[in-house]
This record gives sequence, structure tokens and C-alpha cells, in this order.
Amino acid sequence: MSGDKKFSLIDSIKLATSGILRVFKTERNMKIHLLISFLVLLTGFFFGLTLLEWSIIILVIAVVLAAEIFNAAIEQTCDYIDEQHDLKFGETKIARDMAAGAVWLLAIASIIVGLLIFLPHILASF
Repeated sequence: MSGDKKFSLIDSIKLATSGILRVFKTERNMKIHLLISFLVLLTGFFFGLTLLEWSIIILVIAVVLAAEIFNAAIEQTCDYIDEQHDLKFGETKIARDMAAGAVWLLAIASIIVGLLIFLPHILASF
């Protein structure tokens, strides 16, 4: 792949961080996921989760946030395609809906995982 720009590891990390921060700043749903994640983390500290429970919680949060970043990237790509080919918004609807559906599926799964982890702690506190 001659001609491709080579980035140092530091440059790659800076670019990745910039992409993450852009999604955090611009996407409403990412802000909602961050708020819920913060509340889940606080709840985890309150109940004194085990190492395994923390591992699962952190992994689930990371997966949902990553899915939201993928969704935002797909939306940006659809916007670009729409603009370049003078398409209407609805012409990329299927791709947008599929990406949003993936996030929704993971969000539902994360709620179930949260209930499985936190419900025993909540019930034990009564």
C-alpha cells in the first residue's frame, strides 16, 4: 500500500481519542449512555461489587459505548453518501436503522446484565 500515510502509535492514539471525544460532544445518545454509565458506576461503588462483577460491568459499558461510536460513524458515512450522491435522507435509512438497532440490542442486554448483577445486592440490603 504505497502512498498510504503512516501514523506513529502516538498519532494513532491522538486520532482515536479525537474521534471518541467528537462523539461524546456531538451525539445526544452518547451523552445518555455516559450518564447511565456514571450512575451504574456509582451504584457499583455503593454496593461494593466483586472483581468479577466490576469486570462484567466495565465490559458491558465499553461495548455499548463502542456500539454508539460505530453507529455515529455509520450515520456520518450515510450523511456523506447522501450529500455526494444527492440522495434523500431515507435512501440510507436501512443502514441507519440497522446500526441504531445494534445499539438498542446491546442497551437492552446491558440492562439485563445490570439487573442480574445489582438485583441480588438490592434485595440483600432489605
